[in-house]
Amino acid sequence: MEPTSHINNAGDSTSKVANFIRDIINEDNRTGKRGGKVVTRFPPEPNGYLHIGHAKAICINFGMALEFRGECHLRYDDTNPSKEEEEYVESIQRDVRWLGFDWGKHLYYASDYFPEMYEWALQLIRDGKAYVDDLTADEIRDYRGTLNRPGRESPYRNRGIEENLDLFTRMQKGEFPDGSRVLRAKIDMAHPNMNMRDPVMYRILKVPHHRSGSRWNIYPMYDWAHGLEDSIEGITHSLCSLEFEDHRPLYDWFIDQLGIHHPRQIEFARLNLTFTVMSKRKLLAMVKGGSVGGWDDPRMPTLCGMRRRGYTPEAVRAFCERIGVAKRDSVVDFALLEHCLREDLNKRALRFMAVLHPLKVIIDNFPDETVEEVEAINNPEDSNAGTRKLPFSKVLYIEASDFMEEPPKKFFRLSPGREVRLRYAYFITCTGVEKDPATNAVTALHCTYDPQTKGGAAPDGRSPKATIHWVSAAHARDAEVRQYGNLFAREDPDDAPDGDFLSNLNPDSLAIIDNCKIEPALAACSIGSVVQFERLGYFCVDPDSTPELPVFNRTVTLRDEWARISKREAGKR
Repeated sequence: MEPTSHINNAGDSTSKVANFIRDIINEDNRTGKRGGKVVTRFPPEPNGYLHIGHAKAICINFGMALEFRGECHLRYDDTNPSKEEEEYVESIQRDVRWLGFDWGKHLYYASDYFPEMYEWALQLIRDGKAYVDDLTADEIRDYRGTLNRPGRESPYRNRGIEENLDLFTRMQKGEFPDGSRVLRAKIDMAHPNMNMRDPVMYRILKVPHHRSGSRWNIYPMYDWAHGLEDSIEGITHSLCSLEFEDHRPLYDWFIDQLGIHHPRQIEFARLNLTFTVMSKRKLLAMVKGGSVGGWDDPRMPTLCGMRRRGYTPEAVRAFCERIGVAKRDSVVDFALLEHCLREDLNKRALRFMAVLHPLKVIIDNFPDETVEEVEAINNPEDSNAGTRKLPFSKVLYIEASDFMEEPPKKFFRLSPGREVRLRYAYFITCTGVEKDPATNAVTALHCTYDPQTKGGAAPDGRSPKATIHWVSAAHARDAEVRQYGNLFAREDPDDAPDGDFLSNLNPDSLAIIDNCKIEPALAACSIGSVVQFERLGYFCVDPDSTPELPVFNRTVTLRDEWARISKREAGKR
């Protein structure tokens, strides 16, 4: 049998990094539990865009199904129509596919099961295990008690079965206003687990559903629906993040009372990243409040934002594999995610020349009308990437930071009288400086070149200490570059004196450079292409690009902070 969940060109997604979920499934298969079947599911709520935390859950659920030749369902937990939109439904499918996974024929919706859930609710009422409550939401909260104080029974808890059936069916018919009544499970108001203190199963909500329209005037609560959906679909291993651990006894209670298929729920630690918020509620607040440009803002941890910034699915999967599957919550350094991205892009991204802060260089001894071509390597890590021709002429642009008129001792780049190597081209020596009379700012450099050093090597064996990049002024194209930093200034965005995470937004998270010069070939790169600007980092062509003005997002710098941290920690050991 071929697996119905698969990875599209995903590489080695099933490398055996130890994790306890794999061990549990192996043991279940060894002992013959669940008939050797592995059926998992990814159950997002369509109330926002997926983020990097969801990527971990996607990789675990689809990855385990793939590894054990089972199936993974994509199921929308669409039980709250007031917050759900078709836009989110479509975006979730795009993101799952972008990561390289496919659910095949197993696409489901919680709303598909509303009729079964309703009948099961009637069954619990008939069995005396559910009742209609007229308490308000605040009263229910008060009657519930605290961790140190048992709850109190609602005065409506002992209504008769027939009255409960009558009220519940009338709730569904729309006879009562929103919020006036709920259906609750009758369990134990003194239970040490707060989730077992007569939880709400249904609430009145007269809001059209994006799939079922106005058929329903009541909607199931997540805790009532969650386990039932798994049961209906025959899920064998219900893989959830740790916040659902305390809810598991409630899911078990519902399933046991109804006598239906019982999946095994296994909880794992959710992903927490430094400088990042993982709450869809907070991400939505930033989008609606204008703190970011939208769900796909390249500073956002959403998968669409990361995709726009230039992250690759291979890098995201490698990161999820690297952090492993643990049972205890922890915080992962964002630098590790960037490290995985660099590792991937280093292998695949083509190299180009771009100058972000151009400074004009005039090579006085180069013929005025001559244009030479020099050969540049497209990617030294990929022997199949080939080479390209770069135009070289009398007037060039270099980075302004590659010149200092009065350099400090360890500055080896261009300065008066010093020789440097131009990448793939010639050695040049600075012979003069032009300045703005009003500001004394350097506006141009005069240099000479050594014609014997074409290709970057000298016959006499001399070798400058610095190699710098450049573009030919006559052939350069204008471009805009958007440089991104951390969206938040603190490692823990929630650590705010006033309790408002937005106060920790980094005001310098975006810098726009609109006078960049790029080599001609860069202008032909398609939207979404990720390339390396030599010496500067990796950049992605943004959808805002036009033929007249290419726009690049900086994906990640070349400096690897995670490698530096790892080296430092290894030294301590």
